[in-house]
Amino acid sequence: MLHEFVLAGNKVKLWQRVGESYQHVLMKALGYAMFVDEYPDLEIETKVNLRYKPDLVVFSETRDFKFWGECGQNSIRKTVWLLKHTRTEKLVLFKIGQNTESLIKQLREEIEAKYRPAGRVRLINFVSEIMDLTANKQIEKVSKDWYSETEI
Repeated sequence: MLHEFVLAGNKVKLWQRVGESYQHVLMKALGYAMFVDEYPDLEIETKVNLRYKPDLVVFSETRDFKFWGECGQNSIRKTVWLLKHTRTEKLVLFKIGQNTESLIKQLREEIEAKYRPAGRVRLINFVSEIMDLTANKQIEKVSKDWYSETEI
């Protein structure tokens, strides 16, 4: 199913693949709207020839990863792998309506400090009612009261 959004003034079409939830598609859209001003070259679901494919990604001039966004479910193991092997400058994990206390604790315990220096890893948890707040698919700006953000 094709979803058409207007995100930070840009028309963006996102496919919802078989087996993919609308929440996953929405997190990609919200992540794009949140970070496209900071990263004008932000891409959605671009192949990077690695074990994993990012939901959101920005490359540097030398094809290193400036930004990697992961939406929805992903294991601690995957998160650690990304931090060790991609050398991304910033990794952002996006969730919707989760009690993130235990996840934050687990991430901090299982990811060595050297892989999560200040500002490198963030968790963004959108409010449970985010689907209602964005039902018209017109997201000029992601309001600060739509999410909480935690540095890992």
